[in-house]
Amino acid sequence: MTTSRIHRLTLTHFRNYRAAGLETAADMVALVGPNGAGKTNCIEAISFLSPGRGLRRATLEDVADNQGDGSWAVSAQVEGALGLATLGTGIEPPRADSPVIRRCRIDREPVNSAASFGDHIRMVWLTPAMDGLFMGAASERRRFFDRLVLAIDSEHSSRINALERSLRSRNRLLETRNYDDHWCDAIERETAELAVAVAATRGQTAARLTGMLNARAQASAFPSAQIALDGWMENALLTETATSVEDRYRQILRDNRQRDAIAGRTTEGPHLTDLQVIYAPKGMPARDASTGEQKALLIGLVLAHATLVAEMTGIVPLLLLDEVVAHLDPNRRAALFDELRKLGAQVWLTGADPAAFAEIGAGGEVFDVESGRVSARR
Repeated sequence: MTTSRIHRLTLTHFRNYRAAGLETAADMVALVGPNGAGKTNCIEAISFLSPGRGLRRATLEDVADNQGDGSWAVSAQVEGALGLATLGTGIEPPRADSPVIRRCRIDREPVNSAASFGDHIRMVWLTPAMDGLFMGAASERRRFFDRLVLAIDSEHSSRINALERSLRSRNRLLETRNYDDHWCDAIERETAELAVAVAATRGQTAARLTGMLNARAQASAFPSAQIALDGWMENALLTETATSVEDRYRQILRDNRQRDAIAGRTTEGPHLTDLQVIYAPKGMPARDASTGEQKALLIGLVLAHATLVAEMTGIVPLLLLDEVVAHLDPNRRAALFDELRKLGAQVWLTGADPAAFAEIGAGGEVFDVESGRVSARR
């Protein structure tokens, strides 16, 4: 089993960091400082060393230092599945006549996308923005679950993006009054193939995560969840072949052309799937649990998922936990640190109160963050 670790991190013109860096050999890295100092910005930078738009889902231009030229860069020396490597990503100064393109490099050599970083390290995170997950829109839960899938299958994001492009192409075609049926057939064939691929990967991950949650139910200090995907395609794939589900969806798309043209969108498919979560100790929907119960449930879910990532990929993921410990009582905080140590992951935590990290132990290191500067606590 390989553990994903960052030994050195360098930020250039990233948010409020004009130029900053740190080195660490710790298992638990705590970033401590007042609100607005840049703690979350630091772990957001780390999250860009994985596929996707980072833990805040920011645009590429938004994360640039507003006093710079619009460029930014994040670089890290990591230890992972392929040994030591330097991962880097960022953008060049934007130009009015060309689109902004994210550049990715491994050991200074260009790679096609951030999906290549998954060969080296895997990443899981939990942020305060997720606190309202169970009360919010289905799209937020779907995005959350797709992020869990992505930590296991680094190509999942590419398939989702391809599906979204295919759906947009179909929607644009249906806007045409006299669209070509043969051209529509071709687009819907592609859409069905991509939809089944996305749904199948989600379904497999949900089944495996359910098994892990059940296995950990009695061993964890955090409540267990029961999860299910509320999407006809994901559920159909449990008992039917991919070919038959693909044929059915293609027919649904064909039958729904007129309705979808009026709606201006595709009204059936895995792009509408929801994640259902039950608070297992009380057998009730997670949305009906208290705020504290929902927070503890999320932590338990993320810990189970991190364990699953390690089991399925052979890579213990890097964990980014933003403002998590501040909401835990001392007993549950100690339990969290204990479970993290057992997982064997490198964990990056943020918080305003240094006392919250008093129990991270000899394997931990605390860094002070203030006004875009990071320094090891003496």
